[in-house]
Amino acid sequence: MPAELTTQNQFDAFADEVAREMGAGCSTAPDTECTHMLARLITDGAGRILSLRQHDCSQPDRLRVYATLPDDRDVRNPSIGVTATSARHVAREITRRLYPQYAQAVALSAEFTARREAEAASRRAVAEAVAGALPGARIHEQHRRTDVYWQRAPQGQTGPVKADTVHAVIGASGESVSVEVSGRHEGIAAMLAAYAQQ
Repeated sequence: MPAELTTQNQFDAFADEVAREMGAGCSTAPDTECTHMLARLITDGAGRILSLRQHDCSQPDRLRVYATLPDDRDVRNPSIGVTATSARHVAREITRRLYPQYAQAVALSAEFTARREAEAASRRAVAEAVAGALPGARIHEQHRRTDVYWQRAPQGQTGPVKADTVHAVIGASGESVSVEVSGRHEGIAAMLAAYAQQ
């Protein structure tokens, strides 16, 4: 028979039972992200954090269990629907159905994180090389790109001061760089000539 789950206290007690059924080292805590519904966090002995939620108070025995990932930027948090027929049933369904999805999501998330870190390292190396050729350049990180800004006011300029500027954009993997240059035509011509010698 489904548990009576119409108040937060009843829901908390049920989540505590689920945690006990899941084994030693499991604990529960308030789910501060879900204050608009009955919800409770369960942390298992391996440190996996689950959110047990009741989305529809008109169907109180219909629950959803979400696995929370350390980094969910690229991978959606896996979840399962389960009927609250008993705490043992919910614990069994978490182990049988949610944990395999959780393991896959963690592996995929780690792969994306490693790729993102490798891209960032490549961009950093290219940005430092570009900035090294432009003393005083500023490096600014964006999402999956890096900007390098450089500006110099020419010495002995009469009239309105026009600065030479370089704005370089390093692409996501660091394999491409686009450069926008503006300033005095002599400086730009010299820069292009130097580039053509490469």
